[in-house]
Amino acid sequence: MLPQPKKRWTPEHWATWKPFGIGEQYPNNYWEVFRAIWENRDQLPYAWDILNQGVCDGCALGTTGMKDWTLEGIHVCNVRLRLLRMNTMPAFDPELLADVSRLQGKKSAELRQMGRLPYPMMRQRGEKGFHRLSWQEALDVIANRIRTTTPDQLSFYLTSRGTVNETYYAAQKAVRAMGTNNIDNAARICHSPSTAGLKNALGVAATTCSYKDWIGTDLLVFIGSNVANNQPVTVKYLHWAKKAGTKIVVINTYREPGMERYWVPSIPESALFGTKFAEDFFLVNMGGDMAFINGTLKHLIANNWVDHSFINTYTRNFEDLKASLDSQSWEELERLSGASREQMYEFAQMIAEANKAVFVWSMGITQHECGEDNVRSLINLALTKGFVGREGCGLMPIRGHSGVQGGAEMGCYATVLPGGKPITSENAAQLSEKWGFDVPTSPGLTASEMIQAAYAGELDVLFSVGGNFLEVLPEPDYVETALKRVPLRVHQDIICSSQMLVDPADTVILLPATTRYEVPGGVTETTTERRVIFSPEVQGNPIGEARPEWEVFMELARRVSPDLAAENKGNSPLNFDGTAAIRQEIAQIIPQYAGIQHLKEAGDQFQYGGSHLCFGWTFPTPDGKARFTPLSPPQRDLPEGCFFVATRRGKQFNSMVQEKKDAITGAVREAVLISAVDASALGLKDGDWVILKNEVGELKARVCTAPVKPGNLQVHWPEGNILLDKNKRSPEVAIPDYNALVRLEKVQ
Repeated sequence: MLPQPKKRWTPEHWATWKPFGIGEQYPNNYWEVFRAIWENRDQLPYAWDILNQGVCDGCALGTTGMKDWTLEGIHVCNVRLRLLRMNTMPAFDPELLADVSRLQGKKSAELRQMGRLPYPMMRQRGEKGFHRLSWQEALDVIANRIRTTTPDQLSFYLTSRGTVNETYYAAQKAVRAMGTNNIDNAARICHSPSTAGLKNALGVAATTCSYKDWIGTDLLVFIGSNVANNQPVTVKYLHWAKKAGTKIVVINTYREPGMERYWVPSIPESALFGTKFAEDFFLVNMGGDMAFINGTLKHLIANNWVDHSFINTYTRNFEDLKASLDSQSWEELERLSGASREQMYEFAQMIAEANKAVFVWSMGITQHECGEDNVRSLINLALTKGFVGREGCGLMPIRGHSGVQGGAEMGCYATVLPGGKPITSENAAQLSEKWGFDVPTSPGLTASEMIQAAYAGELDVLFSVGGNFLEVLPEPDYVETALKRVPLRVHQDIICSSQMLVDPADTVILLPATTRYEVPGGVTETTTERRVIFSPEVQGNPIGEARPEWEVFMELARRVSPDLAAENKGNSPLNFDGTAAIRQEIAQIIPQYAGIQHLKEAGDQFQYGGSHLCFGWTFPTPDGKARFTPLSPPQRDLPEGCFFVATRRGKQFNSMVQEKKDAITGAVREAVLISAVDASALGLKDGDWVILKNEVGELKARVCTAPVKPGNLQVHWPEGNILLDKNKRSPEVAIPDYNALVRLEKVQ
């Protein structure tokens, strides 16, 4: 059993002795509550019901109402409060879209504030804007275009903006009934390297542990992850982890202030004096994580700090890993990582002294050209001590969005079928027999490949549910040109986005969507810790003719494939009587989701696989053993006068920027974070304007000195997308590399 947190106050963990951190830079969480009340004042009862009954549509922490399964008490964060208005705001006047030239210069935040999209609308080539049409007309136009093209010219993309399991499942089934596997979702952009790495090494494709394992484990390591910013409720877990004796360590390019200390508003002690989290920071170069971990592994092996019994009994390829590490010099590992041999030794000592450890990572690890191998290097480290499959241990790719874990598991993915099964002739045949129609056997286009096909004029239809390709993919000018070349674009969403306003090659159709809380019959979400939670329908704020996305996909598929749309819809494989029927089929098709059919009321949930995957060191690999992977760090040279640059999040959710200034760091959107060492060498001071440039683009930014590893810079995303190379992707899962190499010039 893990150690329990101390209930008494612990001044040694306080961030400051100044009451309420007077003068410190950190978010005013109480103000966020009042702001949410004021912003939703016209729908306060409905807003309260959403918070009190629904499952959060923010990060993938997962709550039922304002409670979770990790700690007692109320759990609500700034992210959820900022998203609340999207669920309660009224519809905008459709006349606002009559002339899009008036809107095309507006930022996405301004477009969101207009209100919700109320009716289907259409704009054709040469027209100034959109006009209203009926659902019947809209679906006829879409279905006719799909029928007159070929399946390889279709593409469908779903984001994780509150998107639920039922929508993901119905959408991928409908798309495959239309003859294509060209369907993808935001899971690829975020954590597909994690899925690939875990599946190959351990035989599982999700986090192996639970949030409870954070509290009382010996060592909690965050690498390329900033939960204080992206999953704010978890800072409460960190507070109690500290009080249970857990050592928290961060490996990153930037000494993230929120990971160093935070004022947790719902805990009086922390609200008053703050809590110090990370005891140690190891600053590494952008892309230097694998080299740092390999150096740590060399120390562990050299000092015999590994668990030989576990390695010999439950793993393979350890000798191959040792041989690979022996060929890597300390000089090379220090140069690539940006850390010293002594720092790697210090971290190795922490690993050696820990009996239990949890490793948490996010897009600072995955969104690289070597994302899959970055994940495998972390798995190598965990396997040296058997830090998996037992209490207080685990590997956790933490999810940033509420629907993304279930997206790929439902099969809403270009490269896998439901349940994560690879797209093969055999798997497709088995699914065809169950569904009653032929499932295509060739892998589809990934999100990036869809845009590439559009740019090449090889795409006739692009159907996007939520999301905004203009803001989430590299080289936005290229993306815009690609969108302009698609004959039919369909955007189904809650609000208006900038990609909707891109001029049509022929036709653009907008379809209004319901929120997750408005779907009749309720819906489910899968959290980071594999917990499938039921979110009931919350009565209160119907908007115009908005429809659930799953219904639209089913109806569209029936129109495209009339032979599958039986006269009695109840006999059609393309009909569900409601979300309960979808859950019933999910349970039959996806074995790990057996139990989802029983979720009916608020609070209903289950955690597939139990609290720990690979429990008892039972690995679902072909031979029952986990695998070490010999890895060589990518060779990255920093030319004279250049910097590595990473993109980061500020006060935002996904690409939805919510404030100009980040309350945790104090950095404004146009800031470039740079070390004081580099700023001094270049004669720069805070507030100076500079230009970051490379062969892809240029970004004008304002200097903000910060505790960043020298030789590295950080800029906000999506603003920094203009510097990213669209052709740089990871080799196995085609995730974009959200990092770059730039020159920095002072604006004269």
